[in-house]
Amino acid sequence: MAIRVDGKAAVDAAIIAVGSELLTPHKIDTNSLYVTQVLDDLGIAVAFKAIAGDSRADLRRLIGHALTHHRVLVLTGGLGPTDDDITRDVVAGFLGLPMTEDAGIIRALKERFAARGWTMPEVNRRQALVPRGATVLANPHGSAPGLWIAHDGAQIALLPGPPREMRPMMDGQVRALLAPVAGRVRLHRRLIRVSGKGESAVEEVVQPIYAAWRHQPQPIETTILAGLGQVELHFVTQSEDAAVAAAALDAAVGQIERALGADLVSVDGAELERVVGVLLKARGWRVAVAESCTGGLVTSRLTDIPGSSDYVERSVVAYSNQAKIDLLGVDPSVIEAQGAVSEAVASAMAVGIRDRACVDVALGITGIAGPGGGSDLKPVGTVCIAVAGHEVRVRTLRFPGGREMVKALAANSAIDMLRRYLKEA
Repeated sequence: MAIRVDGKAAVDAAIIAVGSELLTPHKIDTNSLYVTQVLDDLGIAVAFKAIAGDSRADLRRLIGHALTHHRVLVLTGGLGPTDDDITRDVVAGFLGLPMTEDAGIIRALKERFAARGWTMPEVNRRQALVPRGATVLANPHGSAPGLWIAHDGAQIALLPGPPREMRPMMDGQVRALLAPVAGRVRLHRRLIRVSGKGESAVEEVVQPIYAAWRHQPQPIETTILAGLGQVELHFVTQSEDAAVAAAALDAAVGQIERALGADLVSVDGAELERVVGVLLKARGWRVAVAESCTGGLVTSRLTDIPGSSDYVERSVVAYSNQAKIDLLGVDPSVIEAQGAVSEAVASAMAVGIRDRACVDVALGITGIAGPGGGSDLKPVGTVCIAVAGHEVRVRTLRFPGGREMVKALAANSAIDMLRRYLKEA
């Protein structure tokens, strides 16, 4: 079957993960992420990704689509000895390549089983079938060898499914085989993180800027991704000259940085909590956290960063009203008058932990995560957050979603409030 390959400035690729187990909620395809990383390093853009179950017809259709539009195809999984390991057979059949048994693979398989005191089952002979013209990729970590097929201008890699077998093969043998195919054009990327604005609000600010980048001498493509409380901007350009690409991306980042102002978290992909850690260390400050509705989530994120012991002093999860009184010194009359979820209580929590921990800055968070506990005045999702340093800043926010989402959004907003305070301090 003839394969048509669209011409592009940079080589692009398709990835197909094979296995019905990947279509269940119990197994996640992580292989394609690793394959994408290696391809990205080589300057090969991943344009198509799919999961195929153990259906020959479905896999054949996906292979047909991939090889019609893309010059590189990487398949993972389906190279084992059982009847549902269909990748080798379907690829060979699609390409019209007869298969023969490789004596070297049979010998290696027998030695592998003998080393464990076993006799190789006859079913394992399937793993020794090699399509005509294919290169066998050694697998020192398992029984399934990989395969490399160059056919009608396309480059096809068949790799085993277990990550400990696939990864060294992809990063070693396949990387070396793809390097001359990739050519000199490389992908160059930047990741900007934004907090405090939703996806549509960010788009409204940056779209007039990035729309012009597609038509400049060094074009830049932009992707916007929304997350819980944060937005990511991904910039990609293709060039043979790393310096030219870097200059174009630097200029683009500078434009976005000026447009977003304080909402911009980082221009190098650094996470919000990492940025906060850098700011605290730069000032020689330490932070303490008093959490109620977030249940320790803020502290967990802050301490996810290696070296955070340099600036995280302590944390208190004061969930009940009595805990707020006993551990943080919140005045019971304030709770009685304004309620546990109030700016007054959030401020008192932040001041209380700041003074007891003798730190430079502190956070206080209290809210209603739901699903119960809300009222007309304070519905579910109401959260009060305070930052206490040389002054106290406090605000009330209302978040959508269920309990998990409210907690995640509240934690993100608290860390972002701390970041903004540190930037201005």
